[in-house]
Amino acid sequence: MQDVATLAGVSRTTVSFVLNDVPDSNIPQKTKDRVWAAIEELGYRPNAIARGLRSQRTHTIGFISDVIATTPHAGHMIQGAQDFAWANDMLLLLINTGNSERMKLAAVDMLLDRQVDGIVYATMYHRLAHPPASVRALPTVLLDCFNEDRSLPSVVPDEVEAGYTAIKTLIDKGHRRIGFINNDDDIPATHGRLAGYRQALDEAAIPFEQELVVVDREQNGGYNATRRLMTIANPPSAMFCFNDRMAMGAYDALRNLGLRIPSDIAVIGFDNQELIAPNLYPPLTTMELPHYAMGQWAIEHLLQLIDQPELRGATAVQHKEICPLIERASA
Repeated sequence: MQDVATLAGVSRTTVSFVLNDVPDSNIPQKTKDRVWAAIEELGYRPNAIARGLRSQRTHTIGFISDVIATTPHAGHMIQGAQDFAWANDMLLLLINTGNSERMKLAAVDMLLDRQVDGIVYATMYHRLAHPPASVRALPTVLLDCFNEDRSLPSVVPDEVEAGYTAIKTLIDKGHRRIGFINNDDDIPATHGRLAGYRQALDEAAIPFEQELVVVDREQNGGYNATRRLMTIANPPSAMFCFNDRMAMGAYDALRNLGLRIPSDIAVIGFDNQELIAPNLYPPLTTMELPHYAMGQWAIEHLLQLIDQPELRGATAVQHKEICPLIERASA
């Protein structure tokens, strides 16, 4: 800073005032221009750590994930978070823990040591999470997960609304018998999407039939479940699959049965996986998991908690993000 002051012919105080854009400093614009020219010529960069100590802000956010950073499916959460953070002059520090409890504890400790302004704690899929208690030392938002007592703010996909939207779309196209290939894991998506399925049927006065709901998993499960659905006495004219991998298996089964999509049977998937949904034939209509939007919301809400400490004592917001329908050619 002294070198900048000497080159610009001003005091160190003036340089400090210019760098920090101190209001009412009464520094002429020509003087400010000389200071900035000197800064550029010398390549001077203020010490971010020192400035953080003075302002009690480091303009950094810790982002702790389980395996998101190493998978292609949920990386949009990181992108959404990073884009919103960057637009607000915040830097994201990403730590991937690989689901190791020891690494989770160490990650929080390291972020606290580096005096980040807040933490986003994210999981790869919507589920109950158990973040280390130490995250409560800072403003923290849970992304794609929630804690048991809902005492931390969270953002998750609206699974019920998504299931409802998928089935309502098929009903609006004239379908009355709609199969649902559901997952067999005890997770919010399994229960929420089934609840949405039943809600849409009930609203349309269509009786729920247990034989139209088949529980299985992944691509082979989609194939086997579709074969079972299509062999019942009165098979469905449309089906909703828990994810796009199951829908891919359903496509194979329907093709082997000599059925055409969507003229013989309509199909809607879930996830909007970039490597699957647009590349099936015909391209798959699917519900999109709002990873990018959830990442943005997490940072936006975290910044509110950082800037307004009084909000931290309020009831933690539990936000549900709408899953958009991506219409292609299968329904």
